Amino acid sequence: MKPSDRLEKLNTKDCLWVYILRILREKPMHAYLIRSEIERRFGFRPGTMTAYKVLYLLGRSGLVNKTQEGRRKIYKVTSKGRLELDNAVEFYKGQVKILE
Repeated sequence: MKPSDRLEKLNTKDCLWVYILRILREKPMHAYLIRSEIERRFGFRPGTMTAYKVLYLLGRSGLVNKTQEGRRKIYKVTSKGRLELDNAVEFYKGQVKILE
C-alpha cells in the first residue's frame, strides 16, 4: 500500500464518524441514506456493517440519538456531537497548513 493510499484510508474509512456527523448536522436520517449520501458527496461508500458500527459507537458516546420511525431507526446529531464535529473541523483546518 502506498503512503497516499494509507492517508486516504485513514481520512475516510477510519474517520467515518466525521463524515456521519457532518451529514447528520444537516438533517436526521437512517443509516442506508447516510451511506448513500457519503458516497454522493465524498466519493467513497463505507461498508454496511462499518456504518452501523460507527453509528452504534456514536450513540454510546452520546454524539447521536436514535429514534424509531416505523421499522427504520433515524439518527440525529446531539449538541455533544456538534461540538466534536467542530473540534474535528478545526483539527483538519490546522492540518491543511502542511500543504501550503
